[in-house]
Amino acid sequence: MLLLSKMDCSLNSLSCLSLGHCKFGQCPMDATTSGATPSIPFHTIVDQPLSLVSPLQQTFHRLQRHCFGDSTPGEFPLAANPSIVLHVLTACDLDPQDLANLEAACTFFRKPANFAPDFELSISELAALDMCEKRAIFKHMTMEEKEYLKELCGGSWKLVLRYLLAGEACCRREKSQAIAGPGHSIAVTSSGAVYSFGSNSSGQLGHGTLEEEWRPRLIRSLQGIRIIQAAAGAGRTMLISDAGQVYAFGKDSFGEAEYGVQGSKVVTTPQMVESLKGIYVVQAAIGNFFTAVLSREGRVYTFSWGNETKLGHQTEPNDREPHLLLGPLENIPVVQIAAGYCYLLALACQPSGMSVYTVGCGLGGKLGHGTRTDERYPRLIEQFRTLNLQPVVVAAGAWHAAVVGRDGRVCTWGWGRYGCLGHGNEECESVPKVVEALSNVKAVHVATGDYTTFVVADTGDVYSFGCGESSSLGHSTGVDGQANRHINVLSPELVTSLKKINERVVQISLTNSIYWNAHTFALTDSGKLYAFGAADKGQLGIELVGQENERGTPEHVDIDLS
Repeated sequence: MLLLSKMDCSLNSLSCLSLGHCKFGQCPMDATTSGATPSIPFHTIVDQPLSLVSPLQQTFHRLQRHCFGDSTPGEFPLAANPSIVLHVLTACDLDPQDLANLEAACTFFRKPANFAPDFELSISELAALDMCEKRAIFKHMTMEEKEYLKELCGGSWKLVLRYLLAGEACCRREKSQAIAGPGHSIAVTSSGAVYSFGSNSSGQLGHGTLEEEWRPRLIRSLQGIRIIQAAAGAGRTMLISDAGQVYAFGKDSFGEAEYGVQGSKVVTTPQMVESLKGIYVVQAAIGNFFTAVLSREGRVYTFSWGNETKLGHQTEPNDREPHLLLGPLENIPVVQIAAGYCYLLALACQPSGMSVYTVGCGLGGKLGHGTRTDERYPRLIEQFRTLNLQPVVVAAGAWHAAVVGRDGRVCTWGWGRYGCLGHGNEECESVPKVVEALSNVKAVHVATGDYTTFVVADTGDVYSFGCGESSSLGHSTGVDGQANRHINVLSPELVTSLKKINERVVQISLTNSIYWNAHTFALTDSGKLYAFGAADKGQLGIELVGQENERGTPEHVDIDLS
């Protein structure tokens, strides 16, 4: 139905063009101005009189006539105007599957379009390439780098587009976002400006001081640099720019982040990570014992772990050199990484579909393989094939993990303490298990913390379950707004306090640390940010009254992220 609605938009636009209702005189993609060879020869189709065919056949014939045109006045011969068709396909933002469906349905969309520089590319492939070029992480690549990524993704620009879109969807890349770190918070606007607030004992706010901030404060030293992704760990912050550069501040270490070795100094303003200059980074994830980054080409690099070779290499906690994550993911592009306390999730994108790999400590079954053993190299979670579920978003809590499928189902596994898996009990699950209580909900986003899980539905409704400490679940059932808000929740419950704000929630972020009281952010599609949970260090970015040290219901943060 989505494809049909988008195609209706395309065909209506083309019909308007044929009747002179739209002006594309300045269209930059016109074949006559791009150096392309003459357009594809005009094809005519001899139609039967519509009165002689069934309604279904009439619809089919009309689609054929739209594809190839005929001599009937008012019809638009697409094959004679491929540049305008390309413009419409790109403007409608058809997804890769839509483009593939067009190729399957009509020969016009799969024939060479005769556009420079590659005259053999079809219209649908050109549309996919044009949409790739809109992405900051793609348009700055050399042609050799683009071709390498194309081969890595499966040899098609449609597959490259799918890879890029998958990364944007699960990481909010190049969109506004909020990060609820351990005691401090980071907010990134849609234009790439960064605000920070909360605990600052190691300079993790990036303002050049060690003073706490109780209100969102702009990091002015980043002026002129557009940030597209952020990560926060205990005492550390990492920011990724649209040029693929990584800026870090806070504890001068990539491992042993919490109450362990932290390096010889603290960094109070954003500094570029020199060892990553040769890698175009698009995402960072901070665990307790290690840090991981994801490259533009979908490769995973890790820093530190100690002396137990948990990630396929043996390094010291203060190791500052990135190490390629060896094993099966060396030649499979990854679109998202998520770091738990002592393990890593990787969402991989292959021509056959999406899959999840895990590596690290297996205690509690959190690696999802049916065992509790460690994995030195990334290992594919087979259970998703059994469930017939295509993962699209992954989340790694301290001791448990979650995935959202393309069909909106949610799976959780690992330690089940406090009910954080949402299965109505506190039992561990060593393989992914569908959260049946959400069977009537189509999920689009999931976030996990220390024994806490949040799920965002396609309607904008939010559900939470797990540990109720610090009021971070957002549930306040008493008349006075105080009763029961610290109670653990074993099954998903609608966060009614968020529903009352009358805003559509698009992202949830919550503290993923076993040492810090948790707080939670809810970001709406209008760019408004709401906060609740622990506030003892100013991490909510709001004013507290008297002896308050937490907020049980969402409070609007005075910052516009749109």
